[in-house]
Amino acid sequence: MVDLGNLLIRVSRTFALAVSELPEPIRREVEVAYLLFRIADTFEDATRWPPERKRDALTVFERLLDAGTAEDAERHARHWREDPPVDHEGYVELLGETPAVLDALAVLGPEAQEFIRRQVGRTARGMVKYAQQGQELELRTLQRLRAYCYAVAGIVGELLTELFLVDRPELAAEASYLRVRAREFGEGLQLTNILKDSRGDAAEGRSYLPEDGQLDKVFALAREDLRRAQEYVGALERAGTSDGTIGFCALPVLLAWETLDRVESVGSGAKLTRAEVASIVTAMHDAQEGGEPVIPGAGKGQAGT
Repeated sequence: MVDLGNLLIRVSRTFALAVSELPEPIRREVEVAYLLFRIADTFEDATRWPPERKRDALTVFERLLDAGTAEDAERHARHWREDPPVDHEGYVELLGETPAVLDALAVLGPEAQEFIRRQVGRTARGMVKYAQQGQELELRTLQRLRAYCYAVAGIVGELLTELFLVDRPELAAEASYLRVRAREFGEGLQLTNILKDSRGDAAEGRSYLPEDGQLDKVFALAREDLRRAQEYVGALERAGTSDGTIGFCALPVLLAWETLDRVESVGSGAKLTRAEVASIVTAMHDAQEGGEPVIPGAGKGQAGT
């Protein structure tokens, strides 16, 4: 049986660190959801395949999510592993374990399953038009950049919010407040990654950033989105939900703020060291143990606004 936690570490050590904060059963739900999103991302990012093959793989993956058989999943996973779309060993391993991830999805609660199937499917469909552009992807305008961020990250924020709300009556009063901020939460994290990786993306022929001198606007938008993400975390704290859920949401925001500052001062490619990440995690846990907000100022705002 595949250890999803170890598989998650192989594809994203940082996200695995955040997921480790979560209590069960939502921890397993988020692990499964993230791995499925990562499979779709791997096809969209494929550097070794032509655009038509990327598009076809996303279409096949969406079909497997919706009504694929175990035999179909095994067959396609074998082909993806034998002729992988990328060189990253963790991603290739994940593609080979697609049947196991789908099996893990099938034993989740029916409500979580439905949310995950629907939202991952939406992301796969949204990625098709970007995959068709191949390695020469250029978004050119801020509007197109935001549309891309919604397809690959805003939907993730919406899905996670719905998973948090399942069987958590303490969050009922904050549900509208969280839903309004979910899209910007995902967008802020994605913009931070795009700004951090822009030099490497350009070397591979991809340009996510606008060409019309709007880089300052992208940084400003990322900061505004992260402020909305802080408000999201504050709502979780107001509601008194689990420290693990709060930590899972707060940690990527804290890391994104630090990363954004580093990129703005040093340039693309700058990133935090493991020691700096560990220090941020420790400070977050210390704040929780002391009954303080994990992100200063995150508690501002009123439920339902």
